[in-house]
Amino acid sequence: MERGYMDSKANFNKKENLKKRLSPLQFAVTQENATEMPFQNEYWNNTREGIYVDIVSGEPLFSSLEKFNSGCGWPSFTQPLAKEKIKENVDTSHGMTRTEVRSKNADSHLGHVFTDGPHPGGLRYCINSAALRFIPKEELDKEGYGEWLALFQK
Repeated sequence: MERGYMDSKANFNKKENLKKRLSPLQFAVTQENATEMPFQNEYWNNTREGIYVDIVSGEPLFSSLEKFNSGCGWPSFTQPLAKEKIKENVDTSHGMTRTEVRSKNADSHLGHVFTDGPHPGGLRYCINSAALRFIPKEELDKEGYGEWLALFQK
């Protein structure tokens, strides 16, 4: 069989499995680059300590320690847990040029990064809640993310 056909079939099967596992909104955001409504999403005003992982792969992406209230209605972070966990692409959709943020391993659409964040870094990672799963600090070890507990030691 031709490789292109096999790759296409594998991608189709992956998408079908994700459709079964994710909510329609989670699928639309992560796989079809949709955007959820501001101020009507799960984590825009979450103030608990913990980390945010990719809803598709479980890859650790952001920490509550870098989360801030930007007033935009989506979770906003000053930086990712590790820059190598994400990738950035030029997004020229909707008649504007923006920088899209995707998870490195699962290639999930997460949101966008803007240069209007707080200093010293000046970045605002504006991320869709539907692309994330929040792991509270007290559940990190149980959920297999124990190595991130050190972030919250005072």
